[in-house]
Amino acid sequence: AFVLNARGRIESTREPDASRGPLFALARGAAGCAWAVRDDIPENIADELDSVADSEPPSTDVQEAPRNAERYVSLLRPFLRDGSFSSGKLQRSDGPAFVFPDAVPDLGETVRVDDEGLLNHHFPGWLSGEIAAGRFPVMAILVDGYPVSACCCARRFEVAAEAGLDTAEAFRGRGYGPIVTAAWARAVRAEGLTPLYSTLWTNRASLSVARKLGLLTYASTWKLSGWGGVTSLTNRRERSDAPPRRPPPRCA
Repeated sequence: AFVLNARGRIESTREPDASRGPLFALARGAAGCAWAVRDDIPENIADELDSVADSEPPSTDVQEAPRNAERYVSLLRPFLRDGSFSSGKLQRSDGPAFVFPDAVPDLGETVRVDDEGLLNHHFPGWLSGEIAAGRFPVMAILVDGYPVSACCCARRFEVAAEAGLDTAEAFRGRGYGPIVTAAWARAVRAEGLTPLYSTLWTNRASLSVARKLGLLTYASTWKLSGWGGVTSLTNRRERSDAPPRRPPPRCA
């Protein structure tokens, strides 16, 4: 999910309109843990975070907080007090990460969108060239010629892509989310990539999409960010420290 430097520190999020990313990110699963610290954290604090995270046990309970959660918080507080963030506050975010089942059904008619201008009708803020830069494929349901629900690549990797989903407010509650997400997953697999999906425990709409599609939990994520809000086109901006370029959507 992140661009890392030679030392394994977070330089930015891995997306066309990259942001700085969280101060600390931890992923846990039954097989083990992975973590990263942002590159502007002082080395003594970053090294201590590494040491504590190295002792974090694997977990099969995706809703369980990390064993060392409070220690991570206490290590980062001095960094915030030094003026790195005016509020001096930390924001915690956590949620499950999913893989798609082997068979992803075709749930309804969708179209592939390659024109940011069409998306801007209901989802203001798309930049020219953003789709080609890494958001493709964008699968959508159209009403009156414009996308009202769309799923794109929140971020793409060499072997996988993570879903970013949004539905215009006036068209929510109609079951469009699972339809476009399933279409996106099928399109991503056709490119030879593994489709992934993650969200926050507080995002009930996004969790509902995962449940309806029968997605399989493989890990949980836990992050600490400087206070400043979380935004997203589902996962497009959900984990970003950057100020939103568009109003935050409901789904992740």
